[in-house]
Amino acid sequence: MNVRQQIKDYIAAQPEQKRNEMQELHGIILGIMPGCKLWFLDGRDESGRVVSNPNIGYGSQAIRHAGGKDREFYQIGISANTTGLSVYIMGLKDKKYLAEKYGKKIGKASVTGYCIKFRTLRNIDVDVLADAMRYGIEQTLA
Repeated sequence: MNVRQQIKDYIAAQPEQKRNEMQELHGIILGIMPGCKLWFLDGRDESGRVVSNPNIGYGSQAIRHAGGKDREFYQIGISANTTGLSVYIMGLKDKKYLAEKYGKKIGKASVTGYCIKFRTLRNIDVDVLADAMRYGIEQTLA
C-alpha cells in the first residue's frame, strides 16, 4: 500500500471529530508545504512492537543521532492521541523556543520542545499553529 493510501486510511479510521480535524490539518500543512515528501509511520519498531501512536509526516530533513549517524526524517508530523491531536515540529535546536514564542498565544494547548498537543482545533489559534510550523520548516532548511 502506498503512503497516500495509508494516510487516507489512518485519517478515515478516526472518530468523526478527529477525522475532520486531521483532514483540516493535513490540508493546512499541504498548503504550507505543497509537493512535500509524505510519510506514514504506523507506530511500530523493527520487531513489530507498538512504541508510539501512528503519525503522518511531511517534508524531509537529515537528523543527526547521538552516535553521529544522520537519518532522514520528516519536518512536521501529526498524530491522533487519546485526548486529541499532536503536531510535531522536528529538528528544532532550541527546545525552549516553541513554548516561549507560541505557548501563550496558541490557546488551550500543551507546548513542549517539539510538540503542540491540543484537544480540538477550536481550542487553539490555527494561524499561530501554522506560524509555528513555518518556523520549524525554516529552521530545518537553514
